[in-house]
Amino acid sequence: MKRLDQTMTPLFTALKDYHSKNVIPFDVPGHKHGVGLRELADFIGDRVLEVDVNSMKCLDNLSNPIGVIAEAEELAADAYWADYAYFMVNGTTAAVQAMIMSVCEPGDKIILPRNAHKSATSAIILSGAIPVYIQPEINEELGIAMGVSIQEIERAIGKHPDAKAIFLINPTYYGAISDLAGIVKIAHRNGIAVLVDEAHGAHMHFHPELPESAMSVGADMAAVSMHKTGGSLTQSSVLLVRDGIVDAKQVRTTINLTQTTSASYLLMTSLDVARKQLATNGQEMIENVLTLVRDARDKINKIDGLYAFGKELIDTPGVYDFDETKLGINVRKLGLTGYEVYDILRDEYNIQMELGDNYNVLAIVSLGDTKENLDKLVDALYDISIKHRRDEEIKLKKSILKNPDLIVAPRDAFYSTKHSILLEDAVGEISGESVMVYPLGIPIIVPGEKITKDIVEYIKFLKEEEVVLQGTQDPYVDYINVLGIE
Repeated sequence: MKRLDQTMTPLFTALKDYHSKNVIPFDVPGHKHGVGLRELADFIGDRVLEVDVNSMKCLDNLSNPIGVIAEAEELAADAYWADYAYFMVNGTTAAVQAMIMSVCEPGDKIILPRNAHKSATSAIILSGAIPVYIQPEINEELGIAMGVSIQEIERAIGKHPDAKAIFLINPTYYGAISDLAGIVKIAHRNGIAVLVDEAHGAHMHFHPELPESAMSVGADMAAVSMHKTGGSLTQSSVLLVRDGIVDAKQVRTTINLTQTTSASYLLMTSLDVARKQLATNGQEMIENVLTLVRDARDKINKIDGLYAFGKELIDTPGVYDFDETKLGINVRKLGLTGYEVYDILRDEYNIQMELGDNYNVLAIVSLGDTKENLDKLVDALYDISIKHRRDEEIKLKKSILKNPDLIVAPRDAFYSTKHSILLEDAVGEISGESVMVYPLGIPIIVPGEKITKDIVEYIKFLKEEEVVLQGTQDPYVDYINVLGIE
């Protein structure tokens, strides 16, 4: 098959041509090339606002692309070995929702791990699908969920052969990879579509030493956060589709149900340019990323009390492969929680990590990182290991990441009559809303699930650690909505 010329940037080129013509704007947006919003223009630069424009003939329209946007999407599909690519400007959340809503009708079953992002839960509510949750493997020493096993997938299909789709994560937030190729074969043998949340894997397709991407192993759809590790602007994403089980035309129709009709050309052109960079120079750039992260991981592992986990986890439960660009660091032997180290790094060393949890902090190492900055992280961690170490290490607690009982379908629970009660009084009740930690965005409880004592205690612990919690109507999560009339 002849590949397309990946040096081309049709949308970006068209936008530059539009800008060069100095068109007089009597259309939206109302700031009119930044003239009407000088304070922002003075801070971020005139050109940014000069190219913040609306859809027009020369720039195509994302809702029905037949020009330069269509050409840019075709190049993206070619770069990722997909049949179709759709630009998304509502984030990968919208892409995940479009995947599930394209395949699942009300009442259809979808198999997915319990550590799926909240966007999958939202899509289940929107589509009316019935979730069949499977248990990801848990690394109790690290206190985190890994991938799912082939055996768990086979058991789920055996119990639910009528499932329409399997939803998987490739990779997990911490870099764990399931045997995606094996799962695709099993699913397709049973006529089940494979939908992949590849939010943290935009880069993997472009280097041979990284795990395989969803499209390269034959998955039916993949939601790819180009902005996370692919270099595009925040909120820009790509939804990749393979012809066959999935109807690509239906996917486009589904996207248009929820995606804005006023798509940002800043976001779309960043996708165009980021795709070109990955396709033409990605291997070299990612080679540099791997060199940096491997060096940092080696140095961190020489610091007493720290463990930067990596490819040695391969062949442990739930880890078929591992994305080395995820620099997860276990800190519990310092006597500190990951939440504490996260705050110390930010407050005392001006270093922003991606997240902290009970036992770990996570750094995402990607195209824009430098040796200087990684050395600063290593030096800060060494400093923390001396200045902040406590005598007693954090004791391991058995993970509570076991599936709560689903009593009511999420869509039905979401639309049911609810009332608010104190969190500590909610044990045994059916939740009417989600509770999740952010970042991660993985729900602790979702609508329709039974609230247990362990879940209440875990949420209270997170509040004590001043972790950012989301999902409840009460911003402080002192109260939670449960099903039923008060």
